[in-house]
Amino acid sequence: MLNSNIDSILVIAAHPDDEILGCGASMARLAAGGVKVHVVYVATGVAGRYENPVENTQKIAEQVFELKKDVAQACDVIGVRSHSFLDFPDNRLDTVPLMDISHKLKKNIQKLRPCAVLTHHHGDYNWDHSRVFEATLMACRPNFGDYYPQELYSYEVLSSTERAPAEPHRAFLPNVYVDASEGLDAKLKAIQCYRTELNPYPHPRSVKAVKNLAGVRGNEVGLEFAEAFRLIRNIVS
Repeated sequence: MLNSNIDSILVIAAHPDDEILGCGASMARLAAGGVKVHVVYVATGVAGRYENPVENTQKIAEQVFELKKDVAQACDVIGVRSHSFLDFPDNRLDTVPLMDISHKLKKNIQKLRPCAVLTHHHGDYNWDHSRVFEATLMACRPNFGDYYPQELYSYEVLSSTERAPAEPHRAFLPNVYVDASEGLDAKLKAIQCYRTELNPYPHPRSVKAVKNLAGVRGNEVGLEFAEAFRLIRNIVS
């Protein structure tokens, strides 16, 4: 994302809408500049709303079908080149071996060969997010003979990152900021594609709250709007 010769990125999200909340403006800006933007969703974000998903299989399937239509529309707004689902159990990733998630992510990384990978912050309140972070680190580790991305970042997600317990090791401390002035309109339009995920302001998952955070992050570094990231790895050669 920082290197001038970047030609592709992969955004790894636990659930649909996490990618837009976390880095939608940066995705739109890069896509507009010719960078290939890909997204992988580890879970759908639906089944976790039910105490017993097995008893609500049909209802969940119908909601997932509608959600995937929202995903396609949001990706189209941003300019995403491809998106795919791993279909792991929603909000139950703590029941899945990390290696299983990592292997599926690695297959996507080997296929897409992104220059940079963007994923969740490890300290997020939502445990699916932290599991995805750990699995992503494993999938992106440097291995002799395998492809691995040169750049790795974590992003923040409203209603999760800021709700983490007040413990220093879980705090999101950004050290990379991307000017969001060019991509913010697309981000706000894309988030509105998620019909079942938005809430009225002042809920953090509202259009106004998303714009407010972009303003705060921008003001931190002398910009009108920005998205903030935590650099995990950047290999300079």
